[in-house]
Formats: sequence, C-alpha cells, structure tokens
Amino acid sequence: MELSAVLIDWYEQNKRTLPWRETKDPYKIWLSEVILQQTRVQQGLDYYLNFSETFPTVTALAEAPSDTVMKMWQGLGYYSRARNMHSTAQWVKNERNSIFPSTYTELLKLKGVGEYTAAAIASMAFEEPVAVVDGNVYRVLARVFGIDAAIDSPKGKKEFAALAQSILDPRRPSLHNQAMMEFGALQCNPKAPDCSICPLAVLCEARKSDSIARLPVKSKSLKQKSRYFYYLVIKNKNSVFFKKRQERDIWNNLYEFPLIETEQASELDSLIQSPSWLRYLYPDGYAIKSITPERKHVLSHQYIHHQFIEIDLIGENETESLQNEYFCIPISEIKNYAVPKPIERFINDKLA
Repeated sequence: MELSAVLIDWYEQNKRTLPWRETKDPYKIWLSEVILQQTRVQQGLDYYLNFSETFPTVTALAEAPSDTVMKMWQGLGYYSRARNMHSTAQWVKNERNSIFPSTYTELLKLKGVGEYTAAAIASMAFEEPVAVVDGNVYRVLARVFGIDAAIDSPKGKKEFAALAQSILDPRRPSLHNQAMMEFGALQCNPKAPDCSICPLAVLCEARKSDSIARLPVKSKSLKQKSRYFYYLVIKNKNSVFFKKRQERDIWNNLYEFPLIETEQASELDSLIQSPSWLRYLYPDGYAIKSITPERKHVLSHQYIHHQFIEIDLIGENETESLQNEYFCIPISEIKNYAVPKPIERFINDKLA
C-alpha cells in the first residue's frame, strides 16, 4: 500500500481539474473514456463538453440520429469509437432501460468496452476494486519495477495486470487508478520525466539501472501502409456529388466525394484513362478546373496520400454510376455532413 499512498498523495497535489473527475455518473465517465481513447486530454476536453451538454443522458445519445453523432465526432479520428458508442447507448436504453451496468464483468459485455474501459468505469463510478492498465500505467510499472516483459505480448499483459491489481488500494480504487494514470501522464511521461522531483525515485528500478528511456518494452513495430486517394470534386452548377462511405474500412459512415484509390501514385493522364474515372465521367463531358498538391494524412497504421481534382460537368453529363452511387448536395450545405479530416480541410480551404 505504500506505493499507492505515495501516488494518491502526489495526485491530490498535482491533478488536473477535469469535468469527468467531478462525477460518479457512469455514463459521463464512459463518455470521457471513449473520447480519450487515442486522444490527448487537451483535444478531447471540448468534445466531451459538447457531447455531455448535447446528450446529457445515455437516452439522449441513444435517440440521436447517427449522422448527428458522427458530425459531432468529426476531427477526433478512430471513428469506430463513435459508431460503437452510439450502438452501446442504444443497447443500454433498449435492453437495460437506460441503466448502465455497475460491475466490471457486466461492463465488459458492452460493445467497444475492453478491460481498461470497464475497469475505469467500475472503479471510478462504483468503487469496484479493479485496477486499470493503460499506456501510462504500463510505463509507471515497467520503470518502477524494472520489468522487461513486452507490454504488447500475452505474457507481458498478464504480468502487468497482476502487478497493477496487487498494488491497488481496495479502499480507494477510484483515487488509486486516477493517480496511476495521471502520474504516468504528467510525471513519469514517455520522453522527459523529471526524476529529480519524482516521489517514487528511491523505488525506481529503471532509474537505478539507467533504463528509463528503454522501458516499457514493445515487441512489435507497426508497419505503415501507404494508400493513394484521388477525390473527384464533381460540380453540377452549385452542387457537388457526395455519398456515405459504407465499406468496412477507415472512415466508415463518413461522407466523401467520388473516390479513385490506386496502389501507387498516379499521374492525371493515367487517372483519366482508368475504368474508375470513366465510370463517373463521360469523355468530353467535363472540364478540370484545379488539382490540389498531394498531401499525406497519417493514421495509426496507414499513410493516406490524397489529392482533390475539381471538375465541372458540361451540360447534362451525369453517368449512370454517378447518379446511382452518389447524391447531389448544394455546396452551401456541405458543412452539415460529417467527413474525414482531409475532406474537411479541403472544404474549408476551397468550398467554404
């Protein structure tokens, strides 16, 4: 318990004031945890405030249109979080009469809720003595205890989970868990921890062995895949063609312009002659107005190289594929639709 007491004391003196720390409402805590997955607190805070104000209860979120939820999520990335969140809210409303599960085991049954999120909600909302293990906790434990086990291996995950549970203060699980995570975020940070003011310095095995920069250990390096997206911004007077992306792929349920994807970077001449181009545009039935420079959008496991080709239709030259797959929307209404970040930037730069 000594380590836990030190961490809680540090936390009470150094913690950031955040709205989800001021509530025991499991819905609000769940909402914050979903938003903060893969997202910095500074970025996620405004989204949390917007969501909790617009949807103050799980019922309000469940009853919201999907497009509204996705539009509010726009810019946060990892859009499967928003889809799972909305689906889970509907399930809680319909199957549990809007009453959130109150135990770790029951929380694990919710869509999109894994071990970390279930532990966070169970401990913070219901004071269930179950330890959270996230990236910050891995780092603190690996350094303090000098653990070389890879945090992304089954053996390592099991070892860290057992250790985290063994040092948990069962009388104050909410405080303990929040202290562990905050300590990793602010004090024992990834690149520049100030060990001279660390209250755990005398216990830290990594400091003794000069291995702070090496820990925690990961066994796998994520391979980045490059993809090449060419968006056709096809204009018909003051409207453009749009559709909701439905593939089991990135940006599912977001809206996009007609898209040609290639395995390698392509020149305009090659694109114009491709079957994909001819599905959307008749020869001599359009005029190319501009092409944006290539930009790269970085995802966790992909590089999306993208360009936008602005095209005006000449006369009534909509192909059958264009008519069947896309719908026409006034450019003045385009900001009402949830879109991926690259398209949002283009709209703001070129169509706003």
